[in-house]
Amino acid sequence: MLFLLLFAAVALGTVTFLCLPLLRGVPAAVDRGYFDRVVYRDQLSEVERDLARGVLNPTEADSARLEIQRRLLGVEIATQGSRTWSSPSPLLAGIIALLVLGGAVGLYLRLGAPSLPDASFAERVVQRTDQPQAPDAAPHLDMQQAAQALEKKLRADPANADGWALYARTESMLGEYQKASLAYRQAINLGQNSPEVMAGYGEMLVLTADGIVSPAAHDTFAAVLAADPSNDVARYYLALADEQAGEEQRAIDRWVALAADIPDDSPMREAISHGIAAAAKAGGLTAPPLPKGTPPQPQQDSTGTRSGPTQDQMGAAAQMPEGQRKDMIRGMVAQLAARLQTTPDDLEGWLRLARSYAVLDEPDKSVDAYEHAVKLKPDDISIKLQEVQALTAKLQPSEPLPARALELLRQVLALAPDQPEALWYLGVQAARDGNKDEARRDWTKLLATLPADGEDAKLVKGALETLPK
Repeated sequence: MLFLLLFAAVALGTVTFLCLPLLRGVPAAVDRGYFDRVVYRDQLSEVERDLARGVLNPTEADSARLEIQRRLLGVEIATQGSRTWSSPSPLLAGIIALLVLGGAVGLYLRLGAPSLPDASFAERVVQRTDQPQAPDAAPHLDMQQAAQALEKKLRADPANADGWALYARTESMLGEYQKASLAYRQAINLGQNSPEVMAGYGEMLVLTADGIVSPAAHDTFAAVLAADPSNDVARYYLALADEQAGEEQRAIDRWVALAADIPDDSPMREAISHGIAAAAKAGGLTAPPLPKGTPPQPQQDSTGTRSGPTQDQMGAAAQMPEGQRKDMIRGMVAQLAARLQTTPDDLEGWLRLARSYAVLDEPDKSVDAYEHAVKLKPDDISIKLQEVQALTAKLQPSEPLPARALELLRQVLALAPDQPEALWYLGVQAARDGNKDEARRDWTKLLATLPADGEDAKLVKGALETLPK
């Protein structure tokens, strides 16, 4: 009986909530301009919060604030309008009440079980914990554990540029965009300035700023495009920056050109389609049809041979036990190494092989692969620094740097005199060799390139203080 009374009370409350507006009339919806103003004011508040958190510097905040205020002023205030009330609809209210009550009673008679005793909260907790986790729960947990392990490793080795880049990608996959942007910044400071790393850093700046392409992000993407005119990420976000700046036609042209250059099955095409539609609507333009992209192709190397595992192989490897998974990876690495003996000019292949050996904890083979890559592109600083990382992977803090590592670091400084990692390691080696003046020169030069109140600057200052006057 108590259950029936509770059921009646809940049903009556639900019907009243649904039908009362129809009996007395409801206010008409306000114009779109009202919601636009709410969104823009919220974005202004977000800029102030980002400025307070240090996500944006004052110059970036001023620029973003001015852009949002420009859009806010552009909303037609005259369309704000007054709110009117619609006429009551008792007939519609009665129909809805019958449908809700009749449907609820019918569903309960069919699916309900009033005689079934309730379960205590403790029993429900036990039942939930006994159930298997969702299929994607374990990978997400593994990713978090990987991020924690990388963070711990980087505390002990803060000059590991590759480690910072990998940590940044891991945190971005976990949705920790602020951590990812800081990690990318650290990797770039240590010489990881490839277009892919720079584009990843720019994207994290955009995501941290809730989708606004700030001046810092715009400059980053412009630098990426100067180094790699075909970079899809930079091209997409520069088009988004045009749309946010009110250059709708320019944004549409950029997105259309990008859509024609990427594969037909690229997931980026959906985002491009939405961007074109939004830009066309904002600018009062006709949205052009999305052009056909390039044919979908598997990842291939310069010889046309598939250079990586297929999706099926990746899925199979993920389900294997640890030992079998490593054996499968070793087999694919061996195939890649054998192919490179017949295609010795494949730079990307040698880099992939070097990174694979590093993952397999075979630094000697990794160094050998990096040496081939350095010969193919001797002016690429990032490759030289990656070989240095491989050479020092298992080096104890008290051990001197290998001669090959010192040679590479000097080559890096010849190409980039302010490269932080080279200055640090050469200073360390000079101090060990008793060349205090040389160590002081390198570390002083390094200190001038670092943020004054950062942890790296404190480390360098501490090292300088250990040198005799």
